Amino acid sequence: MARLFGTDGVRGKANVDLTAELALELSVAAAHVLGEAGLFEGHRPVALVARDSRASGEFLEAAVVAGLASAGVDVVRLGVVPTPGLAYLVSHLDADLGVMLSASHNPMPDNGIKFVSRGGVKLDDDLEDMIEARMDADWTRPTGSAVGRVSDRPEAVEAYVAHLVASLGDAGSLHGLKVVLDCANGAAHMTGPAAFEAQGAEVIAIHASPSGLNINENCGSTHMQGLQAAVLQYGADLGFAFDGDADRCLAVDAGGTVVDGDQILAILALALKDAGALHSDTVVATVMSNLGFLQAMRAHGVRVDTTKVGDRYVLESMNANGFTLGGEQSGHVIMSQYATTGDGVLTALHVASRVAASGEPLAALASVMTRLPQVMINVPGVNKARAGIDPGVTAAVTEASRQLGDTGRVLLRPSGTEPLVRVMVEAATAEKATEVAELLAHVVRDRLSL
Repeated sequence: MARLFGTDGVRGKANVDLTAELALELSVAAAHVLGEAGLFEGHRPVALVARDSRASGEFLEAAVVAGLASAGVDVVRLGVVPTPGLAYLVSHLDADLGVMLSASHNPMPDNGIKFVSRGGVKLDDDLEDMIEARMDADWTRPTGSAVGRVSDRPEAVEAYVAHLVASLGDAGSLHGLKVVLDCANGAAHMTGPAAFEAQGAEVIAIHASPSGLNINENCGSTHMQGLQAAVLQYGADLGFAFDGDADRCLAVDAGGTVVDGDQILAILALALKDAGALHSDTVVATVMSNLGFLQAMRAHGVRVDTTKVGDRYVLESMNANGFTLGGEQSGHVIMSQYATTGDGVLTALHVASRVAASGEPLAALASVMTRLPQVMINVPGVNKARAGIDPGVTAAVTEASRQLGDTGRVLLRPSGTEPLVRVMVEAATAEKATEVAELLAHVVRDRLSL
């Protein structure tokens, strides 16, 4: 049986895979496991529950609240709040547990449940496994005054916005900047504009009217065309697009050109280095970061610590080594001085602050790196376990890497969930990248076919 928890909580189609019954059982099991682990020792436990703007979040929230309260946990409902906002408030309000109902950038019919522990940090895999194993177990139900109480604190999100603004310090004014924010009809539809306006920016908010059904629909960080058009239409200095739960963002410069996560990471790395705040002059990125990013960081004396794909691996490296900045090409950027997870609004504020403080337009700051053309081909129906050991595949990769030299890169990645291998090639030109990628895909298909 597949593990219920994925890399980012439990996800699935709401009311099909992710039902009210499952949400309730997960919440009860989480309360028991965390209590037995000593995380509630000596006091009555308190949990914060938040959600993004999906309609299904309403019934799933009710199920989670019922499960926790029935297990003796006091519950505070925060309402619609970004995932990083929940993580911050768990720490700020000294809660024992946080539960986020969101499927991030996924389509509206999906939803998810993610638990965060005291301090606003993700649960360890071992605890998630224990929660999964504990579901449906018999338990003694509290009664009378021992049952959990439920309250609402939607105003608590104001403390999160204040935290975002405070992260910029005294020199963080955005006066004079005209900024377009694509809020994805999601969790940042209020916090994003509020934070930017508090710093003096002129804000044009688009896709900031969630109906419960329109989250991520042709908007946000997975659909950049609307933001590009709006930046040009309003003559804005720059724009930012968040995803449904606002844990990531991408940017658009004044000319309407997309600035991706690698470029954002490069801008912030150099800003922190200049301020003496980039720990060990190191930034953490995944193997999917563009070679142009690696070359730019090397040229500016910044070391890149490379991890497997996934923000959890980026965060693991940051926590283990005390690094202050890490992220992914998707726009999931972690600034550990201010957050325990990726935070799209926080990232956008600091990029905008760099623009304002430097007097340079975003396009000029982003030009610190040159994105090399990157081609990805998925090769299905193959034995992915042999991708790294088959002599024919290995020889083809070695030869392709030799031909590309310092001007390109080859990466083969077995899928974590499907019988396929992802072939990624970077080269000086799109034509060369496509040529090499198609050749390697043919070799993989021929050598590893099931």
